Amino acid sequence: VQLQASGGGLVQAGGSLRLSCAASRRTSSGRTFSSYAMGWFRQAPGKEREFIAAIGYSGGTTYYADSVKGRFTISRDNEKNIMYLQMNMPKPENTAVYYCAAQVGFYSVSRDSYDYWGQGTQVTVSS
Repeated sequence: VQLQASGGGLVQAGGSLRLSCAASRRTSSGRTFSSYAMGWFRQAPGKEREFIAAIGYSGGTTYYADSVKGRFTISRDNEKNIMYLQMNMPKPENTAVYYCAAQVGFYSVSRDSYDYWGQGTQVTVSS
């Protein structure tokens, strides 16, 4: 599946921003978007890529890193082949390139479990 992240930009701390991850309708294997568990990760300069949130293939199960729990919300629309990350009350330390990822099977917090990655979208949070 091909993924394209978008929606990044400059946001003030305490504001809000919504990221999107659009997926191709069908992969070469014949799988549809709804076959994949999805995740969001981020990578700040000089740091490793870290897990933010994940969502099961149906959207009924979600999981968050403690650092974003209660402020960020992951969701998906399988009819539109899009996943979202609603970022509320972002902090300057949340400045990073945000990546979306997909994997077959149950969602995971490990970046090594994901098979497909989007190109990333820059989020900059000003204080």
